Amino acid sequence: MLDEALEPLVESFRATGRDIFLAGLISSHGGNLSVRQGELIVITRRGSMLGRLTSDDLVVTGLEPCADDERCSRELVVHREIYRRTDALAVAHAHPVHAIARSFATDTIVPADSEGRYILGEVPVVEAKETIGSSEAAALIAEALRERPVAVLRSHGAFAKGQTLEEAFYHVSVLEASVRVLDLLDR
Repeated sequence: MLDEALEPLVESFRATGRDIFLAGLISSHGGNLSVRQGELIVITRRGSMLGRLTSDDLVVTGLEPCADDERCSRELVVHREIYRRTDALAVAHAHPVHAIARSFATDTIVPADSEGRYILGEVPVVEAKETIGSSEAAALIAEALRERPVAVLRSHGAFAKGQTLEEAFYHVSVLEASVRVLDLLDR
């Protein structure tokens, strides 16, 4: 459980988790969020419901493995690698269905809409043999996020970075909106 002094951070997790769920970017227990604070990472616990987060759903861990890791999201390995290799201070992982569907057919998602082109540019799609919580996925996603705000792991979902949780969520939501535009254009 987090200290009461961290209540603004807890509220940021709550608001972002709720927004991601209400935007339809995850299932009831899908996705995860994290924030880096120096050498510490605050991450959603394994099996949490982003749409209904409480302070008990947040776990403090570090950039290196520790005893509390078993409570953390299975994607902790990916979040850690993103923090090691990029300028991210926050990470959002979601399962936007249109982006996932498109990931089966392309290695790069190129938005046609102005906002998508401006905010995201070309979005890399990477493929790992094991898609959930693997070191291979972690390395591929972290490398893709060095120069981009969001990347898609084929068949699994999007990982987005930001300086805040709100910014990371923004990148995921722009991605899904852009892919919906592409879907309409492809009809």
